[in-house]
Amino acid sequence: MDYKIHFAPLQGYTDAVYREVHHRIFGGVENYYTPFVRVEKDGFRNKDIRDIAPDRNSETPVIPQLIAATPDEFRRLAALFRGKGYRQADINMGCPYPMQARLHRGAGILPFVEEAEALLQTIREFPEMNFSVKLRLGWNAPDEVFALLPVMNSLRLAHVTLHPRIGTQQYKGNVDTDSFARFYEACRHPLFYNGDLNSLEDIDRILCRFPRLAGVMSGRGLLSSPWLAAEYAVAGNGFTDEEKKAKLLHFHTLLFEKYSSALEGGDHQILAKMKTLWDYLLPEAEKRLRKKILKSNQLPTYLQAVKELLQ
Repeated sequence: MDYKIHFAPLQGYTDAVYREVHHRIFGGVENYYTPFVRVEKDGFRNKDIRDIAPDRNSETPVIPQLIAATPDEFRRLAALFRGKGYRQADINMGCPYPMQARLHRGAGILPFVEEAEALLQTIREFPEMNFSVKLRLGWNAPDEVFALLPVMNSLRLAHVTLHPRIGTQQYKGNVDTDSFARFYEACRHPLFYNGDLNSLEDIDRILCRFPRLAGVMSGRGLLSSPWLAAEYAVAGNGFTDEEKKAKLLHFHTLLFEKYSSALEGGDHQILAKMKTLWDYLLPEAEKRLRKKILKSNQLPTYLQAVKELLQ
């Protein structure tokens, strides 16, 4: 079976520049997703509008993602995407961050079945668009998602992505593959697995256990090993260390060029942005060199440290 890999969005990391450069240098990803767009102070954040701008995403297969608590918020966000020319959107019902969850957004809406159902039913008001849903097992308990399955199964959805943790776990503890298995058997839509996919072995293990999956979604795994999807796409024929370093150097160089052009805050802002890459990238790299990168306070020092690590 031809399994697909999707790149999960992460606020502060997978912006339009990152998505474009990853697609160009590594590839292997069927769809990238924007970090969620939300209604804030009765409007939209300028950074979100910029990130979904069609001219910034023309080279990348991207799906915008919305997060909403009410049908009205949903309508405004779906209309925004439609007005930008998008005909597919993803609904975030999985974000575990308390700032959103306390507003009944993301995974925070899952315990409130009537609210969640009303949100999902709003899909019917946009027949010209295809929607997917990304969610968790629940907020407080791993059976909360199953109360939503009847309405989800009744809707026209492109696919569903399930992360088998509850919201209060955030990213800690173990994934609950037994609850995922129960959902897998009952879900009528193409299903993607998301959670703790950091290697080819992780991906193979999940696809062997759940062979009817449409594919998998990875976020942190791809941020730490950007070649992961590309390796999977060539039937697990991994890159050599030299090939990885060469691709990473090209990747880093292109990111640096594009952020230098796009950011207007000078060297300090560029340096801060580039250093966020290393929150996840190459966690197994030599600690001395990673520390040198993260402690750099000037661009020349930072670039020299990266060169040492990647050459």
